[in-house]
Amino acid sequence: MAGIVSYGAYIPYNRLARSVIAKAWGGGGGRGEIAVANYDEDPTTMSVAAGMDCLKGFDPRLVDAMYMATTNAPFVERLNSAIAATALDMRRDIRTADFNNGLRAGTTALLAGLDAIKAGSAKGVVVTASDMRQGAPSGESEMNFGNGAAAFLLGNENVIAEVEGSMTISEDMADYWRSAKDDFVKNWEDRFGRDEGYSRMPVELVKSLMAKMKLTPKDFTKICLYGANSRAHGELAKSLGFAPEQVQDSLLDTVGNTGVALSLMILVSALESAKAGDRILLVSWGSGVEAVVFKVTDKISALAPRRGIKQHINIKKNLDNYEKLLRWRSIVPLAPQARPDPLVVSMSSLWREHHSALPLYGVVCKVCGTKQLFADTHSTRARICVECTAKDQFEPYRFADKMATVASFSHDFLGLSQDPPNTLTVVDFEGGGRGAFEMTDRDPAECKVGMKIEMTFRRIASDRGVHNYFWKCKPARG
Repeated sequence: MAGIVSYGAYIPYNRLARSVIAKAWGGGGGRGEIAVANYDEDPTTMSVAAGMDCLKGFDPRLVDAMYMATTNAPFVERLNSAIAATALDMRRDIRTADFNNGLRAGTTALLAGLDAIKAGSAKGVVVTASDMRQGAPSGESEMNFGNGAAAFLLGNENVIAEVEGSMTISEDMADYWRSAKDDFVKNWEDRFGRDEGYSRMPVELVKSLMAKMKLTPKDFTKICLYGANSRAHGELAKSLGFAPEQVQDSLLDTVGNTGVALSLMILVSALESAKAGDRILLVSWGSGVEAVVFKVTDKISALAPRRGIKQHINIKKNLDNYEKLLRWRSIVPLAPQARPDPLVVSMSSLWREHHSALPLYGVVCKVCGTKQLFADTHSTRARICVECTAKDQFEPYRFADKMATVASFSHDFLGLSQDPPNTLTVVDFEGGGRGAFEMTDRDPAECKVGMKIEMTFRRIASDRGVHNYFWKCKPARG
């Protein structure tokens, strides 16, 4: 039966307390915190991070389709899912698709992937949902919106959670919206969306689905429910007839409202502690409502632990000022650097190297086994082994999933940076190979020679609307 084979998640390292945001605008209070993506992150990079967590122990070359859902796609005309699939080292002959424009695009992508599995058109589908919705400064949305991602590998073998049923209601309710020219999400008076939509439609749908499947709330171990805020989330769960202990934590106080990703991140959290026989109800919201019923199988005990939600929640740094958020989102202009402008992004160069640079490939010598990483424009044209001088005796070798240690580093305080200083490192990969990378998500004071690092897919630069992606390193945590 079609279902979930593996799961993964990603929560940005940086968190911002709501009280810090409120204080910046002369207010007070504000419970909890929101996860804040770094200046070099976006929905595509977060999808890659969640996808790597999900595919741990699985061969990405066996995946037949990649679906990416977000309301805040870095590219409006260019497949973001194709970028993510390449970075995750999937084959060229797979189906890629973007799902967007609505908060329930994540569950829609999930159901589309499950339909492909049921139809036999794919044996393995990866679905990611990630979001970086932006609320206008000083508004309620800015206080509520957090960033994060979830990922699922779908299939019909070694399934850890089977799909028993699903149902959808599509309604064009404009409670939240953003036009093509808007930078910030807008919303109508909250009682309208709550009373006419959120408090009514999910109740109608869930009761219809349970009646169709001859189930009651008592038949479910957990309900994973989208919630615009903690109060509305709790009231809806009660209206649906679920006891407090059945309601999976909403993540609203620890991560924030992650939009498209929220209900699926809650599902990841439920699966982390699920056991065979558990029945889980997933409910998403946005231009209608969607519900999916899962039954956990005994295969879940064989799935190796993921970083998932539990570990990511604890891997964090608390930002001590609101101004950093304004800087990272380019809401306030910065003084230009006293240096020449960087070189423009070359589309032909990006194309020439995209099958080596995006998945971070180097080579391994077939004669002596030496690994070499050429992180420059000649990365695909290594001819001579630096160790044994054998000529044209190489095989591709991927570095993105390898751990490494810092061989040397420097802090550049003069170059323009959204998170100064720029930390430049030379790293030695486990198993061999050396490369130079920028370090992100770090405290400059914690950097030292010999520290363990891992690779992370990030945005390097943007030019004329083109986002240049490559790999950085970050301290290994958790």
